[in-house]
This record gives sequence, C-alpha cells and structure tokens, in this order.
Amino acid sequence: MAMYERRSSLQSLRRRQLEETASADDSDGRKLSVNPVGQWIPPAAKQEPIGAFEVSRSRRIAQVGIAVISCLTAAGIVFGFAALKPTLISQGVYRERCSKQELEDDVPVCYEQELRLNLMFTIAAVSTNVAALPIGTILDRFGPRTASLIGVFFLTLGALSMAFAPDLPFDAYIPGYLFIALGGPFVFISSFQLSNAFPTHSGLILALLTGAFDTSSAIFLAYRLLYQGSGGTLTIRKFFLIYLVIPAFILLSQIFIMPHNSYKTVSELVKQAQDPSNDAHDSDDEIADDEYRADVQNARREHRESVVSEITALLGSNADDEQTAKEEQQAKRSGVWGVLHGRSASQQIMSWWFVLITLFAVVQMTRINYFVATVWNQYAQLLHSPTKATAINHFFDIALPLGGIVAIPFIGLLLDHTNTPFALAIMVAIATLIGILGCIPQTWAAYANIVLFVLYRPLYYTAVSDYSAKVFGFVTFGKVYGLLTCLAGLFNFSQAGLDALTHRVFRNDPVPVNVLLTGVVFVLGTALVLYVWRKSYTIEREMLEEEAEGAREVQIPSVGGAGYGTT
Repeated sequence: MAMYERRSSLQSLRRRQLEETASADDSDGRKLSVNPVGQWIPPAAKQEPIGAFEVSRSRRIAQVGIAVISCLTAAGIVFGFAALKPTLISQGVYRERCSKQELEDDVPVCYEQELRLNLMFTIAAVSTNVAALPIGTILDRFGPRTASLIGVFFLTLGALSMAFAPDLPFDAYIPGYLFIALGGPFVFISSFQLSNAFPTHSGLILALLTGAFDTSSAIFLAYRLLYQGSGGTLTIRKFFLIYLVIPAFILLSQIFIMPHNSYKTVSELVKQAQDPSNDAHDSDDEIADDEYRADVQNARREHRESVVSEITALLGSNADDEQTAKEEQQAKRSGVWGVLHGRSASQQIMSWWFVLITLFAVVQMTRINYFVATVWNQYAQLLHSPTKATAINHFFDIALPLGGIVAIPFIGLLLDHTNTPFALAIMVAIATLIGILGCIPQTWAAYANIVLFVLYRPLYYTAVSDYSAKVFGFVTFGKVYGLLTCLAGLFNFSQAGLDALTHRVFRNDPVPVNVLLTGVVFVLGTALVLYVWRKSYTIEREMLEEEAEGAREVQIPSVGGAGYGTT
C-alpha cells in the first residue's frame, strides 16, 4: 500500500510538471517541449523544424507580413544600381580617378570612374550569387533566425561603410556595397521556410517574397527621386544613416516575432504524424515504473492522433490527395521531371543536364548584370544623346522593380502548364530578341528592349531554379543549384573585361559586345533546348513502353473461371 501511494505521488508530481511546462510558450509562440520524465528541454537545444499548427494563425500572418517587408527593403536592393549610379556620379564618387584632361573637358563620367563604379556593382552581384551556397548551409544548421541576424550584421556594416566612406582612409564604397549585397540573401533565403506557415497558400507566399525581392531594387530609385527633390541635400551619408532603420526593424522582429526554427514541410508533418514508432522513445528505458511508461506512451499516441486532425485543419479536407494529384500531373507534363532524381550530386553535376544549363546560366547572368550596370552608357552611345539615355535610364529604374511583379502570374502559367523544353525555348527566344533590340540605334528599340528585359529577368531566374528542381530533385538541390549559381556568379567578374573591350577596343561602341553575348547565348541556349527536347521525347517513349509492359502483365480471370491467366 505504501509503495502504491509513493508511486501515485510520483506520477502526480510528474504529471503536474508536464502540465506546468505545457502552459508556457517559447520564443516561437508554441508550447515548450518536455522529455518522458517531465524535464524541460530548452528551445535553444533543439534545431529541428516546427509544425505550423503549433503557432497561432495571427502570429504566422504577422511573420509572413514582416518577411515581405524585410525582403522589400533589404533582399535585392543592390540590383537597383542603375538608379543609384547617377546619384553617386552627381556626388563625385570616384571623380578623383579622372585625368586632368577629362576634368577640364567636364565629361559627365570618365573612363576610370566608370570602371570603378561598375566594379562595385560586379563584386556585389557576384557575392549575392556565390553566397547562396554557404547561406543554405547556415540556414540548415542554425535556423532562420540566426541566418537573418547575420544578414542584419552585414546590412548594418554595409550602410555604415557607405555613409562614412569619404572619411575612411581606404576605398569603403566597394566593401560597403558588398556587405549590403551579402546581407540581402541572408534575409531573403531565410524567409523561404515561411511558405510552410500556410501550406495551402505556399505558392502565394513564395510569389509575395519573390515579388518583394524584385521590387526591392526600387529603394535606390526612391533615394534618387528624394535626392533630386531635396536639391541634393539628402546626401549618401544621410540616406544610409536613415537606412539603418531597416536592419534595426529586422533585428527586433527576429527577436520578438519571427520563428527561431524553420516550419516543417507538409511531407514532414504527415510523415511524423502517421509514424506509430514515435509513440516509443529510447529514453523510455530510463523509466522504471511500467505503468507510468505506458501512460507516457499513451499520451504520445493521443498527441500524435491529435496532430493528424491539426494537419487536416491546416491543409484542408482532401488537400493532401489533391496536392499529390496536381504534382503528378505537373510532373508528367514537364517531360523531364525526375530524370536524375535519386542520383548522387556528383553524378548529376557530371551530366550534360547540368553542364548545358550551367553554361547557359553563366553567360546569361553575366549579360543581365552587365546591362544593369551599363544601361546609360550603352544608350548614350547608341543614340548619341546623353539626354535620351537619361530618360531611358529613368524608365528602366521604374520598370525593373515593376517587371518582377507583372511577370509573376505569366511565369507561373508558363512553367506549370507547358513542358520544360517549350519553356526553355521561349526563354532562349526572348533572350535572343533582347540582344537584337540592344543593337538597334532607335529610341523605340531601346524602350522595347527594356520592357522585354524587365519581364525576362524574373523568368530567367525562376526557369533555371524550376529546371533544377524538376531534373535534379530536392535531395541534392542545395548542392547542385548552389554550385550552378556560384559558378554563374563567379563568371560575372568577366564584366570588367567586357568594359575594357567596349571602351578601349571598340571605342565605347556597345554593339560588338552585345552581338558577341547574344551569339553565345543563342548557341548555348539552342544546344540546351535540343538536348532537353530529345531527352524528354526518349523519356516519354520509355514511359509508354513501361505502361504497355505493365498492362501485359496484369492478371485477369480465365475464361473457364477456375484460376487466373495473364494477357
């Protein structure tokens, strides 16, 4: 009797510990975890993802809203360089690099000044792409909050460097712009996991984040307009000191509102909820009381069963089956889905699937960033009018952030409702047309070129990532796509050579370089499209043969009814 009373008291104590601990919330706004004997597990000791249903709906809505604002003000602002560049020139940045003759002639921007400004953007653009690989590793290992806080550090350091660059004993503009470029991807990539906060609206959330990234280039456009409106009183120093409000906002939101760990994907939630092995843990052996051990395992089973209903509420009725059917239909339509799934990363990287898309990507990304950095110079030479070039540059500054927003629904329709070879062919055709328009010395061609360019840029980035997901799969996506992006970013250093070629060899004429880049893109793009089309045709034929073979092996009742035969 005494033994039973001691055991009951022990159970009562442990249950009270469980109830008291469960009443507290952690920094993610969810219930704290306890181990089988009622001991609290600090959230910092856990890095596994969390389920969206563990966090209130209002908090998740706030998190998505904050992520969109953060991406809108920090994710890709360095790509608004075309709007920032005239302001830097107006304030005499790198003017000391001009020769005495160029200063006497009062040239708007001298050769060495132009090269130095373009180098600032080139280094930033390269680092943005190369950084994707280590950022993904940090995100997986330490969670989105740590990744975002690193981004806050880089944004702050970059803004301070840009603000006080004239007073520093070294060239601080290049490292300052570099730090801002590094901070953006940390904020942007760590926001992707929020698509799992509302699984039934994951596509909308990703579209909002991507649109915010594209629109963030308008930050420097807004600064240029404010600079002109203030009569030049809003200097670079004042602007970047004001900009420090943004990293401060991200810092506070990460501490008080944003999740410490990533939200689980739908497949992770379903797998965990349906796995009965989660009812028993290895640590249960530490519980000597058989009755209490059974109570703990029963509680886990009841919790797991309740999680199933929570997931159903989160996804909606039949959402899992509908999503699976939709994914299967899209996979079949793509023509290439799963072709290298299950292969090792090294095998995928050594394939022509990777080589061709990488060759196309490295040249095309260089061409895109080169145009962003030199749009004014190109049209000042093509149209022989700095005034017309300035008007075109202003139109480009407005069109670039808007292009990403306008193009999103059309990109979704193209990639979701056509096969991959067709989507790649459209991308190569538009890229070639952009190159042709960029060589025509007419005002209408300039505006048509910019309209196509701002719509094509988000298509290019989305199509390459879509291709990588369909062909290589998500198991190796980080390594394979990260390497592709890294190589493409490193190749952007060739922009300095393209600048030298344009200014020194072709005497500022941009047409020869544009013809060269267009020709290379067309040849590589055509090779990619033909290879993927041929392979997709082969894959489709093999699938039909497998279906026919499977149909012949289906067993049906024999004519006599006594036994079964095969057809």
